[in-house]
Order: sequence, then structure tokens, then C-alpha cells
Amino acid sequence: MPYPPTPWYLEGYAVQTLHLVDIDRIRHLIPSELKIISVFPGKTIGGLYLSKYISNSVLAYSELIIIPALVSYRGKISGWVSHIYVDNLDSVAGGREIWGLPKELADFDWQIDKRVVVKQGNNLLCRLDYNKQSLFAWRQWLAWSSLSRKNGNILSFPFEFEFKFGLINSRLEVPQESHFSDLNLQNPLLTIRCDEMSLKVDAPVVI
Repeated sequence: MPYPPTPWYLEGYAVQTLHLVDIDRIRHLIPSELKIISVFPGKTIGGLYLSKYISNSVLAYSELIIIPALVSYRGKISGWVSHIYVDNLDSVAGGREIWGLPKELADFDWQIDKRVVVKQGNNLLCRLDYNKQSLFAWRQWLAWSSLSRKNGNILSFPFEFEFKFGLINSRLEVPQESHFSDLNLQNPLLTIRCDEMSLKVDAPVVI
């Protein structure tokens, strides 16, 4: 087995953007069993998550997660992952085989506290410019669960975060050639920076 067993313990930092997303744009990305949660007429919450897990983690890698919608299934509420990219083959294998996540390889260029660029070959997926300075910051602990799909089953897997949380300014570019450009994620409602982050991701269960 090329990847570590669960739970995965990861340390590093992340930047998360939140967006209002047109439900009609993303309905085809959501399994029919799931209910899309509407926060305004015709709108749901989506986002983009960029992280870098450092050498103290079970695997060191960068990650880009695209969340087109907030969904619910059998009483559980989660963000649905439609696209996910990493720069580590073991992470690709573990993500697919353990959690049923559609991980693909991509290249990440981090200019710390300034910019991250994600490409797949010559194809630019996104560019996020951001600043280090938070409008405010405090330590936060969060436990939640995420949903995925594997072998026709809906899975749920819990995770726990501890991090230093702050709001920052950002500018996101998602060009037309990007695989998720149709989500129209150009203008974040807000951007969250997570520093000194510890993350534990547990094994999934069928629900």
C-alpha cells in the first residue's frame, strides 16, 4: 500500500475562499441522491480550498479542492467536492481508494504570503493572489464531516481542524480553460487564512 493508513494527520497552512454559486450552473456536478442547500433563491455556497501540508504530516503535499455546493444527505450537511488536485501520487491513490475522492495530479507554485498558481500540464487551473495580514485572527477548533461517493455508495468521513484563523483580502483568477471555470468562482465573498493548522481525517463509513 503506497499511502498511509487512516487517520491521516496533516500539518501546514491553507487559504479558503467562499462564494455564492448559481445552482443551475453546478447541478450536474452533484449526485442525484443529495439535496443542494439553497441559501438565497437559486444560490448555494461554494468555495475553493488551497493548502500546503508540510513535512510533519503523514504525507507532504499541496492540495486544491473545489466545492461547488453545500449539500445534505440523510441528516448530514457537507460541502460536496467536485474537483480535487494534489502534487503527490500517494495522496492521489489514498484519496481515491480510501475516500472515493476524484484526486488528480497538478503542479503547485507557492509564493508564500503572496500567490499560489495551480497548473495541470500547460493548463492553468487557477491563480490566487492573497496577503498575509489578517483583519483579525484567533485559534479555532472545528469538527465536521464530509461526503463522497465510492462504488455507488455515499460515504461520510469525519475530520478535525485546529488552526489560527483570520480574514484576508484575495483576488482569484479561474481562466476559461480551467476544468471548473463554469462555476464562476471569480469573486469571493470572503477569504479565510488558516495558519499553524493541524488536520486529522478519519476513515469513511457508508451512510
